[in-house]
Amino acid sequence: MTGIPVLGSLPREAGTSLPERHLGLVQAGEHAALDEYLARLAALAQAHIDLDALIALAAPIAASAAPPVPLPPPGQRIALARDVAFSFAYEHLIAGWRRAGAEIVPFSPLADEAPDEAADACWLPGGYPELHGRTLSRATRFLDGVRRFSETRPVHGECGGFMVLGQAIEDADGVSHPMLGLLGHATSFARRKLNLGYRRAVTLDASPVGPAGTRLRGHEFHYASVTHRGDDAPLVELSDGQGNLIGPAGSRRGWVSGTFFHVIATD
Repeated sequence: MTGIPVLGSLPREAGTSLPERHLGLVQAGEHAALDEYLARLAALAQAHIDLDALIALAAPIAASAAPPVPLPPPGQRIALARDVAFSFAYEHLIAGWRRAGAEIVPFSPLADEAPDEAADACWLPGGYPELHGRTLSRATRFLDGVRRFSETRPVHGECGGFMVLGQAIEDADGVSHPMLGLLGHATSFARRKLNLGYRRAVTLDASPVGPAGTRLRGHEFHYASVTHRGDDAPLVELSDGQGNLIGPAGSRRGWVSGTFFHVIATD
């Protein structure tokens, strides 16, 4: 006996599984019937879990000061790419930027929108650009807008955003789609290799993630491989979650920077 009370369990039932793809579950925003699905799960929980006992066991959270900002905002007004191709932005980072007084201005590359000209930094988060290579390669307002933005202000890309900053993305069928070309690398989803784990990083120069010498914690999770490294300077010195050195990683050129790893917080 463990002494742990069992408050219930959810039975296996048709219609409660979620579709998945190569990086995990298909995201909530892509489910047409999400409300109905959640209502079905809620009904199952009510029928098979002692919710009153669960609530009674929940410990109250003591009031505390506002949590620290995990990563200082890269600008006062931040143009943030956000759609199903750019959907892996940590919400605690965005909330931290807002707490620090920054304004977030979303735009959709898939809808061929350019970053707000009034913004002073542009952030391209991770997502699934490899599934939308053809659309992105033809999104001329987006491509020209980011290129123009990068002439005078910082642009940073994480994982999928980093891939789009490069010369091209090769999709699963082996078709190469030209991308922004602001960094020299090219990536491939046809030649897949799993990269997964927590990361520690030290920046080698100033960028939207901090000045030179900034220590960061983050994670890396992607199947894309780099097929051409290019000759850009690396952005960070990278180690794994146990502190074992991986080596130089990411790229930087002028106002543009990017890495495959997602920043979680400063270290």
